[in-house]
Amino acid sequence: MQALPVIVGFGGYNAAGRSSSHQAFRRLVLESLSQEEQEQTIVSLACLMKLVSWNEQFYTDYQEDSLTQTQVAKKYKDLVLKGTLIRRLEDNLFDPKKVYGHKRVVVESKDKKNIFFKIAKRDLPPVIPSQWDIKYLDDDICEVGIENSVDFLIPTYTEQAAKAGGQLPTGFDPSAQYNSRFHPRGLQLALLGASDALASIGIPWEKIASSVHPDEVGVYGTSIMGQVSKEGLGGLLQARLLGERITSKQYAMGLNTMPADFINAYVVGSVGHTAAITGACASFLYVLQGAVQDIKSGRRRVAIIGSAEAGLTPAVMEGFTSMGALGTDSNLCKLDSSKIPDWRNASRPFGENCGFTIGEASQYIILMDDALAIDLGADVHGAVPDVYTNADGIKRSISAPGIGNYVSFAKAVASAVSIVGKSAVCEHSFIHAHGSSTPVNRVTESRIFDRVAKAFAIKDWPVTAAKAFVGHSLAAASGDQLAFALGTFKYNILPGIKTVDKIAEDVFQDRLLFPLEDLDLTDRKMKVAFINSKGFGGNNATAIVISPSEVEKMLKVRHSRMYEEYSNLREKTRQEAKKYAENADKGAIKIVYRFGEELVEEENIEITSDHIKIPGYHKNIVFDKNNPWEDMC
Repeated sequence: MQALPVIVGFGGYNAAGRSSSHQAFRRLVLESLSQEEQEQTIVSLACLMKLVSWNEQFYTDYQEDSLTQTQVAKKYKDLVLKGTLIRRLEDNLFDPKKVYGHKRVVVESKDKKNIFFKIAKRDLPPVIPSQWDIKYLDDDICEVGIENSVDFLIPTYTEQAAKAGGQLPTGFDPSAQYNSRFHPRGLQLALLGASDALASIGIPWEKIASSVHPDEVGVYGTSIMGQVSKEGLGGLLQARLLGERITSKQYAMGLNTMPADFINAYVVGSVGHTAAITGACASFLYVLQGAVQDIKSGRRRVAIIGSAEAGLTPAVMEGFTSMGALGTDSNLCKLDSSKIPDWRNASRPFGENCGFTIGEASQYIILMDDALAIDLGADVHGAVPDVYTNADGIKRSISAPGIGNYVSFAKAVASAVSIVGKSAVCEHSFIHAHGSSTPVNRVTESRIFDRVAKAFAIKDWPVTAAKAFVGHSLAAASGDQLAFALGTFKYNILPGIKTVDKIAEDVFQDRLLFPLEDLDLTDRKMKVAFINSKGFGGNNATAIVISPSEVEKMLKVRHSRMYEEYSNLREKTRQEAKKYAENADKGAIKIVYRFGEELVEEENIEITSDHIKIPGYHKNIVFDKNNPWEDMC
């Protein structure tokens, strides 16, 4: 009997807001919600964006007005809408019209005479160039003479070709939520996302950790680029060119393992399994696959899985622009026959498009095996029975799509049919597409879906794409998709691809349904979601996500004797999770940052031939002495 990996918590942040309690999802489908839910969503985002704060009985804004929820929603709706989802980059990250850099110039002397300039002695380079003739004028100043010509790097500013981005909500600063100690933005997001996911469970982490052996906990997290801001690899690689010193933290902070490492060290204090698996833009699903396999095998009982990426930097955006992958302002104008770029609708999956839009995000989920979830009374938001990853084989171009996604997607659909049945897949499933918003992707990905639909006799298969709203958050992108899929299970609404007027003519649509407005699924309640992701280099991944209602049926069958007791425990868990959601919606975000806590001294670890006992951990690490190759020995 194989363990079922169930989702007991989820959280994070992207351009739509906070993931836990479906705040970000509600922003996507705002116009399809009831009036009360619309108000709640707007007010909770207003608190996140520091437009208002909660003072026990009422809301207060910067004008110190006392406001009710309805008044806040009415007063700040426009600012909340404008300050969320994809939009023109805001200057608090960097000014896209004024990106600092250097221009190489050659200065030649008039009449082939020497070029002279004065320079402070302290500013002389450590190694004097051979063509420099130096004359010391006094103790502080010297004169440099250079014959004929000299190369200079002149500080200058350039304009970013693409100015749209899936930036975090206006006014929400991750570094201000805790003592960030010069952490790169990506690691700030990792701490915030993991903290949100853990708090959303409704069960204290200490209780969860004490219920399992320390090595039965796993943290699976990564980023693609590493930390490319100044505090990480970006500063490390640029320091000498900018005349600055490399700090002692930039290299370590820059590693793409750091999202997992920070969570282990500063959030959960885990000595269990840790993994940082990358698969380009499919990285979230790659780490998810590692966790799912470990839980199914019994090696792990609880796992924290996620990715955090802060790719809205000039270098990253320029790199993708040079590849022709990013939707630039000029190309957006050409598409629309306009002089002003439509930044809000820059990402147009499966429509007439010109490239993707980069976003930033942090997405984390908490998985448990089904038995542990039952024992602890955890609320279940879905299950991930499997994730399939496949390469493309021989490629003409490393960045071009290939055949691997046919394999991963078809295997996921076949597996889902075997688990929940053909009718559930054919009539009650939907696809969260990679939907990058490039002309190549819209054709190749839709063709995969259409051909697999034909093979399994599926018609009118609903397809949506998260990148239309929050952009492409690189490693975290499929985490955005998964978080929004859970929202569809909760609200029976599939977000329409509302950034396009019509689906492009070259998109395969015979058996697919691409809603351009929110799709009400109340009469076609979804039971399965397929999360599809593609990455440069031939990294393809597809995850199966089973709805909470279908998982509940499965749990009742396997755990029938304990189900009534579980239901009672679960109600308490839901109440605790609700308390966190209500507080978080009012701006009281819970951040776990366990820096400076007392360490376990090595001499206090007890080691025997049977186990390891670590102070502070409820259970021992027990050695597995079974020999799986006994028949060969």
